[in-house]
Amino acid sequence: MDSILLTIKRMLGIEPQYTHFDQDVIFNINTVLMTSNQIGVGPESGFLITGANEKWIDLLGERTDLEAVKSYIYLKVRLLFDPPSSSFVLDAMQRQATEIEWRLWVQVETSADVPPIIEEEVI
Repeated sequence: MDSILLTIKRMLGIEPQYTHFDQDVIFNINTVLMTSNQIGVGPESGFLITGANEKWIDLLGERTDLEAVKSYIYLKVRLLFDPPSSSFVLDAMQRQATEIEWRLWVQVETSADVPPIIEEEVI
């Protein structure tokens, strides 16, 4: 599934055709997108969604090293939109989101420090 909204809805257990909660889910996704932008994920100018048209490639481009952002966005949206009633599950989800956030930050920082590989011409 390429749509950010539809992916997150599916992960939340909401059928794509059920649109009653779309505005709430979009609002929460955009909140998490702001946070992810602050750690370097996505376009420098920021990114937001307005519906099902925005795709993961619009957010990540061709980067395959930031796929964890999908899990991060899901976890954070779930915690905002439909937090678990069990404090143990809530704590586990919060810790996992924090770890993924840190790993994304490290990935962005370390990939920014590595110069691109330029193949030298062999004579």
